[in-house]
Formats: sequence, structure tokens, C-alpha cells
Amino acid sequence: MTLSRRRFTTLTGAAVVAPAIGLGRNASAAGARVVIIGGGFGGATAARYIKRWDSAIDVTLIEPATTFVTCPFSNLVLGGVKKIGDITHSYDGLVGLGVKVIHAKAESINIEKKWVHLPNEQIAKYDRLIVSPGIDFRWGEVEGYDEAASRLAPHAWKAGVQTLLLREQLQAMPDGGTFVISPPANPFRCPPGPAERVSMVAHYFKTTKPKSKILVLDPKGGFSKEGLFTAAWKELYPGMIDYRKTEDGKVIRVDAENKTLHTEFDEIKGDVVNFIPPQYAAAIARDAGLADASGWCPVDQKSFASTLAKDVFVIGDASIASPMPKSGFSANNQGKVVAAAVVSNLQGREIADPKLANTCYSLVAPDYGISVSAVYRLNNGKLEAVEGAGGLSPKEAGMRQRQLEASYAEGWYRSITDEMFA
Repeated sequence: MTLSRRRFTTLTGAAVVAPAIGLGRNASAAGARVVIIGGGFGGATAARYIKRWDSAIDVTLIEPATTFVTCPFSNLVLGGVKKIGDITHSYDGLVGLGVKVIHAKAESINIEKKWVHLPNEQIAKYDRLIVSPGIDFRWGEVEGYDEAASRLAPHAWKAGVQTLLLREQLQAMPDGGTFVISPPANPFRCPPGPAERVSMVAHYFKTTKPKSKILVLDPKGGFSKEGLFTAAWKELYPGMIDYRKTEDGKVIRVDAENKTLHTEFDEIKGDVVNFIPPQYAAAIARDAGLADASGWCPVDQKSFASTLAKDVFVIGDASIASPMPKSGFSANNQGKVVAAAVVSNLQGREIADPKLANTCYSLVAPDYGISVSAVYRLNNGKLEAVEGAGGLSPKEAGMRQRQLEASYAEGWYRSITDEMFA
């Protein structure tokens, strides 16, 4: 099933505002305190829309970083298409809306007292808490890969310093060298991300180091948009990419110092190694008891209220929102849904059933885009994909369509970051 970008934009525009319909213009939750942990695609969006829908609510956003570097488009930095400044955003726009932005680390949550503990014995009190902390890595789950190893074999799955480190290593690699990348098993942040990274590095090699090779070690049996990616690689980067899956791609040990990955059957040395480790919800959520045995946070998918703590909501990558993928667009949609749910809840109004959407654009080259999209609705308390309302870019599309998709990706990025931070 395919879906035109124009039609999908229309669908997503309708879907994401649906929860807000019915919020009373005259109703107000003046004096209510909402604290948001995490200023990424979920948290920043929630802060903005709570203020938009009820400006009298006291909204505090807790985020240690003074700027936000997006994971979307960070692969373009690796490919030399973008600069790190192009994907770095300020929180000044949220401050201008009346959001109190505290640049500090949330150290712990007291669910019973409704406190968030900050450094220097400071606390932030809340009536409703939104937790959008993103991911942490399961250091040590794969033998040899801990935080120290990530400075030698970067993951670059949290954008910023790690992105620049991997970029520097790629720039220093000799022509004819090998870049080895290993994505994790599901679930993880941004399922199409590793294949886009392969594409952007391949683009960089094609233009600057044409003798170089890329080896992918993937423990999964398949990956998002696989057919579209592999067809494009064959066309654009013939002979450059070796993609090994399942048992051949499962890394069991990392020797970061020697830039070597060990599988059950082989020992593979690269000139640059990009190992993306297994993930789970960030520590602040797990330590507060918001995660289950899986390491992710179960939620009521109607409101994204935690099923493990009262008056707490969890959105973004940390939440269990399947079938929605863990993506920036998903988190942005969930931020709007939770904003509507929190405002409705504080105003004593019924929470409407949400409709959500997700699209993941990927660039295979600067002028070659592909995408996957879906719309979701609630059915018996669980989200489900709406049949016929999403799909993949057409496999048989010509170059004009691929160029348009690349342009749509740029437009999507500008739109979503302006919505969050402008």
C-alpha cells in the first residue's frame, strides 16, 4: 500500500489535533502544576501544547542540556550533508511561551509526594508529571561494550558529541578502509536509522573515499524499508555495502580498542566501528518504578498515563506504544496527545480517544528520499494501525519521486522543529 506525501500530510494534520477538539475555551486549570522531564520531541511538544491549550497551567520543563541536538538528520552530519549547528535548537521559544525551563538533571521522582528531585536539594512539585526521558544503553549486555568503549567505537545514537566523534573517525579513515556498523535487536530508537546511516556514510565514501567498504552486522532477520534501501544501494552504491543478518550478524563481543567485533562465526576488524547497543527506558523512569521487566514503560495508550504510577504520564521512546515505532515523529504526536489528556484531566473533562500518526523519512542520498507512514487509532484500549491509511514509498518510483521525497523530508524537519522550538 502506498500513500502520497500530500495526502499523508493532510491525514497527520487532522490526526494530531483531534485530541484537542472539545477543550473548553473558558475552562481553566489555573494554578495546576505540570512538570515535564525531558526536552526532546515528546517533552518539548507537550510543554508547548499545554501552554497553548491552557496558558494558566504552570508548566516546568526539566532538561539538562541547554540546546537540543536532534537524532533525526544527525546521519546527514555523518554524510557531510549537514553541519551539527543545523540540527541544534534552543529552548528560548518555549521560555517565550511561559514555560519554565530548568537546565538540570532530574535525579529522582517521589511518586507519593509528587516531587521531582533536582541537584542541590531542590525539588519541583507537580500535580501531573510527564516523563519523556528517552533511552539509556544497556552497557555490558554485549561483552566488552561499556561507556568507555563507546569513546573508541561510538554509538552516535544520542546526537551531539557522539555524532561528531563518529564523523571525525570517518574523516580520518583512509580511502579503501572499512566502516563496520552493528545495529541492535528490536526494540530500539528509530528502526530505519541504521540503514539511513549506512546510506549517508556510503554517500560520503562515494564522493571522498570511493575505494572504501561498509559492512553491516545486524542480528535481526530484516529491517525497516529493507526493499527500498537495498534497491537504492544497488543503484547508487554498487559493490560497497555488505549486509549480514541473523546469526551472521549477531555480535557477541566488542573489542573497541582493536576495533574488532566478534560474531559466533567470525572476527571482524574495521577501520571505524559504529556499535549501537541494546536500549531501554532512561534511568530516571526505571528508577521511579515506571518500567516493567522489559525495561520499557507500560502506558494506557488512550492517554499515555503510566499503568504503574498515578498522575504520571510517559511518552516517547521510553514508553510502550506499539505498534507505533520509537521515533521523533511518534514522540511529537504523543506529546500532543498527552498535552490534551493532561489539560482535559486538570479541567475535569473527559479525555477523547486519540488518533496518531507517524512517518519516517530516510535519505539514501541527498536527493533520494524514501519513507514509511501509518495512522493509528484506539481499538479496545490499544492502538492499531488504520488499514489503508499508510504505506511505503512506491518501489517502482522514478528519480523525480525520490527527489520529491527528499524535499518532503527537509520540509518535515523544518516544520516539526519549528513547532517545538520556534
